[in-house]
Amino acid sequence: MQLLDGKLISAQIKEELKVEVQKQIENGGKIPHLAAILVGTNGASETYVASKIKNCGEIGFRSSLIRYDSTVTETELLDKIIEINQDDDIDGLIVQLPLPDHISVDKVIETIDVRKDVDGFHPINLGRMAKGLPSYISATPFGVIELIKRYKIETAGKHCVVVGRSQIVGLPVSLLMQRNTYPGNSTVTIIHSRTQNLKEICLQADIIIAALGRPEFITADMVKEGAVVIDVGLTRVEDATKKSGFALKGDVKFDEVAPKCSYITPVPGGVGLMTIAALMTNTLLSARKEIYG
Repeated sequence: MQLLDGKLISAQIKEELKVEVQKQIENGGKIPHLAAILVGTNGASETYVASKIKNCGEIGFRSSLIRYDSTVTETELLDKIIEINQDDDIDGLIVQLPLPDHISVDKVIETIDVRKDVDGFHPINLGRMAKGLPSYISATPFGVIELIKRYKIETAGKHCVVVGRSQIVGLPVSLLMQRNTYPGNSTVTIIHSRTQNLKEICLQADIIIAALGRPEFITADMVKEGAVVIDVGLTRVEDATKKSGFALKGDVKFDEVAPKCSYITPVPGGVGLMTIAALMTNTLLSARKEIYG
């Protein structure tokens, strides 16, 4: 069993980006600028956004953080997004999810200028990705694909089972794994909460990508010997033994599944860090206008 070390690979990517940014500035190019909007005081969201801002500084990007109380109206939030869309100095914009119930996530995502949608959530980016056209690839699926690529895991002809069908992870990563390139050319099955014979389907998988959001859902009796297991899940679970009062759990019961795998991602230290590296990569592409000129 070999760990797919997201901490190691994301550090390599960040160093590569840092060098690219320095070259760009030396050649008279602009400093990439990422703006993040945070609504409310959700603890996990605070942590995620702080990490993204920190990574910007380490790589050499500029960053702006715009905060709103959870009582902000949908109109106020959409007006701010439109204002950022029109700011030529800002290359990328992310709105941290989840949002309060009174704000439509779809309206927010569709209001973001597709040229600044470095999270890759906009329907235009998803549609262009599905057609194999240049686009910003959703950050988490991008991170998964890059991890597979950097470890040179064979995907052609393999049966890839994606557990979860969200538009943020499950759907886009399933499209990426079946495209005619590397990584890709897999036979892909998507399973979800309504799937019958879920365990039997998982046992057929050469590659499992778990993105259901249910802690330790994938157990050893669902994984065949030698499978590659990529755990996208990250859930806070109460744990009195921890100083923080909680532990981070993935969708895979790591301790019992890992001995059966050829490769597996840890949680934390796996896909989460790759997601941020992918977001930074998309922001540099945006600053260079390499996707949408």
